[in-house]
Amino acid sequence: MPQGRPSQRSPRTVLEQQIWQRRQTFEEFAKYAETFAREHGEPGTLSARHLQRLASGRGVNGNPVGQPRPATTRLLERIFGISITELLTSPDADEDFPDVEIPRQSSPAGHELRVAIAVVTKETDVLIVCRRDEASGLTWQFPAGIVKPGTRAEAVAVRETVAETGVRCLAVRSIGSRLHPATNVRCDYVLCEYVAGDAQNADPAENADVTWIDRRRLTRFIAPDQIYRPVLDILGVTEQPTLA
Repeated sequence: MPQGRPSQRSPRTVLEQQIWQRRQTFEEFAKYAETFAREHGEPGTLSARHLQRLASGRGVNGNPVGQPRPATTRLLERIFGISITELLTSPDADEDFPDVEIPRQSSPAGHELRVAIAVVTKETDVLIVCRRDEASGLTWQFPAGIVKPGTRAEAVAVRETVAETGVRCLAVRSIGSRLHPATNVRCDYVLCEYVAGDAQNADPAENADVTWIDRRRLTRFIAPDQIYRPVLDILGVTEQPTLA
């Protein structure tokens, strides 16, 4: 782990600042939180992926991350002795952090937030997940994950799909890239083919449900104006009003 004070950027949230001060990576803190919860009878769960998003202050779609579920909130507040509202706010910009270290997985300053979107097909079906969004409620989306510096969008799309849904897939090709019209986050769309696995909610902290749907019904779950036009073209989907 790098030594000394941060030379690349400041912590984005108080939560990230607290984790850095513990000299822990997200994976190490997630393991610590799991042990803490077990030893103290707390039902809250916290995966490294969920923790990273909370610490960044942004979800995979670029929106403000919102507060986690009550059990997770209680777990974090017990560990740090700080309210979840404060943990998810930005640290004082004028505050000096001489003892903070940047974990290995931190992004360089100025790195554009990028998200890999996995469009996974199986015969006539496409895979979607129902994301928990504290700001807008439950929303249906494609599996997605943040692209770290030096990582290919295709690799992220495949990895995040199995992590979220238990479905193993193969990246076929890039569909394209755009700034999302609602979040202004750079999205890289990747066409993937199903290989194996049953669709299941493998990340209940992030998602409420996972399902295969006939691609012709896609716009009943996701508004057509929120879907990248080339994705609709590849799937052969005719735009229809969203019914759910």
